[in-house]
Amino acid sequence: MARKPLTGWKATAAVSMSNYIDSGSIIAIATSLGFWSAAYFPDDDGTIAGLLAAFSSNAFGAAIGALIGGPLCDKYGRKFIYTYDLLLYALGGLIVVFTANLPMLFTGFVIIGLAVGASVPAGWTYIAEFAPTGQRGKHIGATQLAWSFGPFIGYGLAAALAPLGLLGSRIIFAHLVVIALVTWYIRQGLEESETWQNAKGGAQAKPPSMWAAFRKLFNRRVNITALIFLAVIYTCWNQAASQNGIFLPTILSSMGYETLQTDLFSMLSWGFVIVSTFVFMNLVDRVPYRWHFLVGGLAAIVSWIILVFGPSDAAWTAFGYTIVWGLSAGPSAQAFYSVWSPELFATPYRSAAQGIVFFAVRLASGLISLIFPVILKWEGGLVVDGLILIGFLVVSTLVGTIGAPKTQGKSLEEIELERYGERVTNANA
Repeated sequence: MARKPLTGWKATAAVSMSNYIDSGSIIAIATSLGFWSAAYFPDDDGTIAGLLAAFSSNAFGAAIGALIGGPLCDKYGRKFIYTYDLLLYALGGLIVVFTANLPMLFTGFVIIGLAVGASVPAGWTYIAEFAPTGQRGKHIGATQLAWSFGPFIGYGLAAALAPLGLLGSRIIFAHLVVIALVTWYIRQGLEESETWQNAKGGAQAKPPSMWAAFRKLFNRRVNITALIFLAVIYTCWNQAASQNGIFLPTILSSMGYETLQTDLFSMLSWGFVIVSTFVFMNLVDRVPYRWHFLVGGLAAIVSWIILVFGPSDAAWTAFGYTIVWGLSAGPSAQAFYSVWSPELFATPYRSAAQGIVFFAVRLASGLISLIFPVILKWEGGLVVDGLILIGFLVVSTLVGTIGAPKTQGKSLEEIELERYGERVTNANA
């Protein structure tokens, strides 16, 4: 008996799980680095930990995966990615679960990163193309909600399994493998995007090569300006977000908190992220983009000011940062990027464009991950890192608020006609 195709919110939920295992893998790495270090590189000065973080799903691994997966998604279809990405993720996760040395650990992290990078842009693209126009932001916001549950559950598991040490970390990765395989099976019921099929230029049209697609993308000035705009707001914001995600336990430890306390603080923060993301989902299609984005940006800046300049021995500093950052993450640059990026590009290169920006974002996160843990070990290192990250947040907030697109409430077809002056297919991309 043929399986009934997934549609509506069921399809959104199936696609959104990419974001859960993306963020879940980042937190699994963040909460386990200390255990891996003690077992396999006990004399590390922060360099090895930085390399592992940099080449994982938090940075370089995801960056390369997005650069490859984005154009493949435009060339062979949205469903093509869903046929293989989570199997690759599960392979990387299993390598980590059964890691016996540093090379195995590094390999597993890289494979997980590649799979995450390939799947996330495809997810935002797919949802944007089938969601109702008046609820497009709400459906895409569900990916952010799934992303938020990854750290919330991850930190909860880390706190519960902390007494088991390294075994607990292996169990956390094992649960991600199970979820990846279950999600892969469910996704086999997804249908191909009708929007992508219509933009092929005919049923028998041969899709362009990856590099030809890139050339066509950069042949239009409207694409280049959109790429720069999105890369600036997302990359600058993500410098603070990525360090919060993977090094928050390290930051709180430097302030004198025990491992269990850091995990609970982090779990609390992500609880507020879930709440604020749910609010974002219900407001994003109604509140003007510009003012909604500004609120999220200002809250993010305030949270880091609290962390950097608040007394490190005062409980309100950690609580204040935890709560305000969590509230800022709903209407964050990442949330708006996930809405704007499918809107600003035509169908034939919608996913490839996202792959390029995602590559830039995670590449930058990888570079800063190489130096962040080293600086953090300096006396006053948190202040140095914090001031740099606050600067990035200011840039993201200003650029996003000023340049917010006027695409709200319009169909993808209407936006495409306004931006390109024509319906774009593979034939005229």
